Amino acid sequence: MGSKSNRSRRYSEEFKRDAVALVRSSGRTVTEVAREIGVSAEGLRNWSSRTRPTGGRGAPGELTSAEREELRRLRRQNREQAETIEVLRKAAVFFAKESDR
Repeated sequence: MGSKSNRSRRYSEEFKRDAVALVRSSGRTVTEVAREIGVSAEGLRNWSSRTRPTGGRGAPGELTSAEREELRRLRRQNREQAETIEVLRKAAVFFAKESDR
């Protein structure tokens, strides 16, 4: 039906991390390492770009996608806490007035 090289293979995340680490630490090209470990060079390049903080794109000093997501989460949490504080402040004013009666 198809040759072995055309079949899609699944590699564990650990295997992918180790392969990327080998490229980065060995000083060899992606193609050389890919050939040695038996994966496609394009696949290894994709794994490598996904492990970079910004997916291989972006200028130095820019937030990574994970950092942007964390910033959104923190802003949402801050907004929710500010709303809670406002409700509690209004309740404190209300009950302070009630106790004066």
